[in-house]
Amino acid sequence: MDGKATIIVHQFGRGPFCPSFTPFGVKLETYLRMANIKYTNVNDCKVSKKGKMPWIEFNGQEVNDSSFIIEFLNEKYKQDFNSHLSSTDKAVARAFQKMAEENLYWCMVLHRCVYDKQDWVCKALGVNRFFAWLLSRHIKSRAEQQGIGRHSFEEMVHIEEGDLKAMSEFLDTKKFFFGDKPCETDCALFGQLSQFRWQLPNTKGEHFVNEKYPNLREYCDRMKEMFWPDWDKCCSGDSEEKKEKY
Repeated sequence: MDGKATIIVHQFGRGPFCPSFTPFGVKLETYLRMANIKYTNVNDCKVSKKGKMPWIEFNGQEVNDSSFIIEFLNEKYKQDFNSHLSSTDKAVARAFQKMAEENLYWCMVLHRCVYDKQDWVCKALGVNRFFAWLLSRHIKSRAEQQGIGRHSFEEMVHIEEGDLKAMSEFLDTKKFFFGDKPCETDCALFGQLSQFRWQLPNTKGEHFVNEKYPNLREYCDRMKEMFWPDWDKCCSGDSEEKKEKY
């Protein structure tokens, strides 16, 4: 693949303390940076034909879902960041990624959109309380369909800590989840953990990552330092930028 491909990443938008409000946006951009693939980020809240976000346009072709996008780009650019993993490692990596993206993720959004009684979400998203209420109802309904939303707050926190504890114990003292070299799964796990590390203020989730399991906090800081030297610039802050090239 030559370097002339045009890749446009469509996503929800920058967060105040993290480059994206969605962990899947952080996951995708971290992969693109890991692979040294040039792209243009567009914070337009435009969903794909499948109703998903983030998604990319690759030379005008729509590609959906962060995991499918990464598979697509791996093939186009002949990338394999899992080449140093054994078959067992790859199986464990997939299991941890699914746990984080299909289970832990729902704890994060419940914290943020349903149980947060502060004004942080409204201010961060720039929306009024009525819209925040509608969003809360939507998230609660989806979480109930998934299953975690049917539990009490205390039960949800118990599930959340179980996932984070498992990640902390598996990471242990390693630099990255599978050794001294980051792999593709690190993009996904960092995407999820980044929200707990920086964008769940005053929640149990933030406490678990930043205090109770500090190796997860240190891991997030390593990933940030390695792939996001422009992290602060990419956070929303006072910026009005809608398109950013990398």
